[in-house]
Amino acid sequence: MESNRIKLTKQSTGKRIWTYVGKNKMLLLIAFLFSILGNTMSVFTPLLMGKAIDTLVGEGSVEFKTLRNILLMMLLLYTVSSLFQWLMSVFSNKAANYTVRELRKDAFLKLNKLPVSYFDRHSHGDVISRLTNDMDAVSDGLFQGITQIMSSIVIIGGSFIFMLTISPLITLGVIIVTPLCFFLASFIAKHSKVMFRMQSSLTGELNGYAEEMIENQKLVMAFGQEEKVAAHFKEQNQKLYHAGQKAQWYSSLTNPTTRFINNIAYVLVTVMGALLCLSGRLSIGNIASFLTYSNLFAKPINEITAVTTQIQSAFASAERIFALLEEEEEISALEPYEELSNCQGNVEFKEVSFSYKSQVPLIENFNLKVNRGSMVAIVGPTGSGKTTLVNLLMRFYELDKGHIFIDEKDIHYIKKDELRQSIGMVLQESWLIRGTVAENIAYGKEGADREKVIEAAKAVKAHGFIMRLPNGYDTIIEEDGRNLSQGQKQLLTIARVLIMDPPMLILDEATSSIDTRTEIKIQEAFLKMMEGRTSFVIAHRLSTIREADIILVLEKGNIVEQGNHKELLAKKGFYYRLYHSQFTS
Repeated sequence: MESNRIKLTKQSTGKRIWTYVGKNKMLLLIAFLFSILGNTMSVFTPLLMGKAIDTLVGEGSVEFKTLRNILLMMLLLYTVSSLFQWLMSVFSNKAANYTVRELRKDAFLKLNKLPVSYFDRHSHGDVISRLTNDMDAVSDGLFQGITQIMSSIVIIGGSFIFMLTISPLITLGVIIVTPLCFFLASFIAKHSKVMFRMQSSLTGELNGYAEEMIENQKLVMAFGQEEKVAAHFKEQNQKLYHAGQKAQWYSSLTNPTTRFINNIAYVLVTVMGALLCLSGRLSIGNIASFLTYSNLFAKPINEITAVTTQIQSAFASAERIFALLEEEEEISALEPYEELSNCQGNVEFKEVSFSYKSQVPLIENFNLKVNRGSMVAIVGPTGSGKTTLVNLLMRFYELDKGHIFIDEKDIHYIKKDELRQSIGMVLQESWLIRGTVAENIAYGKEGADREKVIEAAKAVKAHGFIMRLPNGYDTIIEEDGRNLSQGQKQLLTIARVLIMDPPMLILDEATSSIDTRTEIKIQEAFLKMMEGRTSFVIAHRLSTIREADIILVLEKGNIVEQGNHKELLAKKGFYYRLYHSQFTS
């Protein structure tokens, strides 16, 4: 079961679903109207059937004219009833689809408002599973639930009324036996719900693992881990199988047990009807009608229990979706808001403390002041907090203590979209959308024309390889840039930032995937791009940061050395040793 499950509000899952279903009240009203018309006609036909049987008085004394009229009436009622029930299904299906559409839209929009820490805690496959598998389960359960509930109300009510008109005594016998079905169904559903919840959770975990392995299949094969991966998948798949088996086993008990009780009621009706017939209080036609009505009365209960699997699965999936919707959103900014207009790029970290886990401190009382247009290089061993610093500047994570100022304005009072539009960021991991090369370069600059796109591509030395592509700037980039090399993808991401023309830059190992010759050319483009802009450069290749105005050497979240390249080499300290570990002279 999901370890980080969030407790939902006091409202039940059913009530929360209804807040979405209720938005389609008109469709539900129309569907219910067709349900009343269609099922009322269907319920009326057994009474006519009984009258038809009573026209068969005996050999040679059949009322053929009356029988013919009754049979024609029954045919008409069955035909029109089928049409109305089809229309009910159409409108209830629309209501279910519209409901899930709104739910899926809210869930996707929610993802854009969640902090980065949420995606640290949940695998991408699990998140995708909530938007796909869980949504499909809710859709199926809603459609089945809506149609069954609407039909059940009319059929149970109509059957009860007609049974009372035929024989109140036998009706009483049926009413006494029927509640047992509800008690049994409720008892089984309570136990199966736990298993369906576990099944939904394990499905998300399995999807997450499968996505991770498929995405990194080359590495799996390169390290010869196919058997290990297959074994782990088999183990998780087996857990899901057992959870699914238990859920299905519990839910499968419902239908047979309720049918068994209904058969007891059927026998009771038969015996009581026969006794009343012998006493002359009921006709053969009345008994036939009553037997049909007793079946109709029990039918909705059996149908509801038959779709219990889908309904329980829908509720378990809905809980996972609502857990996502209940996640705490990242705060755009504190009030009163500060505008970052005409940003100059003066940055200050003041007594900043941060840790990903409260029990494992990372950055403590960090102080740094960066003047406009400075190039700040950040170096240090893995885990020293280099990337964390820029993540805090971008407000991907919130500070535990302290403040970060841009142009003397606390970033907590600056709206996140305004803050992030002022900072161009090139990451080590390149990310491209499915679209043309031009669309990818212009991704961060709305309304950028082709001339600007080409200018940015030329500046980062990407124009040459783009023109060698099949359709140049109109070449479609496949999912995750599979038709490009890693270096080519990185060049496009750099061009994408350049076209934004932001006052501040963050380069996180931006040239790590590019060959040395191209790297030299790109460094020239970077230096040109950095002119007049405040830049934060995280680099493991120390050759790329020789021109930095300030080099910060981090260790365990603290600045252990600070200065330019020549000054730090002269100190012969941590930076000196780090530098000479990469260069022999």
